[in-house]
Amino acid sequence: MAHYAFLNSANIVTAVITGKDETDLSKNWEEYYGDFHNCVAKRTSYNTSANTHKNGGTAFRGNYAGIGYTYFSDLDLFMSPKPYNSWSMSTADATWIAPSAMPSDGGMYDWSEDNQTWIKLD
Repeated sequence: MAHYAFLNSANIVTAVITGKDETDLSKNWEEYYGDFHNCVAKRTSYNTSANTHKNGGTAFRGNYAGIGYTYFSDLDLFMSPKPYNSWSMSTADATWIAPSAMPSDGGMYDWSEDNQTWIKLD
């Protein structure tokens, strides 16, 4: 079985369905589901996260699409919503990167967009 993400005109994912497996070559399933639902449909891999396939296979389109994710057609990948304006996209691992690394002292931290720094949680 395969999964398909439905996109609105801004390339935002509005729904994800389970559909026909891509090994069924009787149709182009992205076109079929897109035409049927009057939108653009893109296949997404349940096994892909942060541009890594969890079973050691080939990563597909960066991340498994979720509602609210954006499909970047120029990069052919899905990204979660950008968490903060200051963060940048890492296309290598299909994640958002903070302007500075989170401290690695084992504590719990939250990003402060106002201060552009990590705040340690009690």
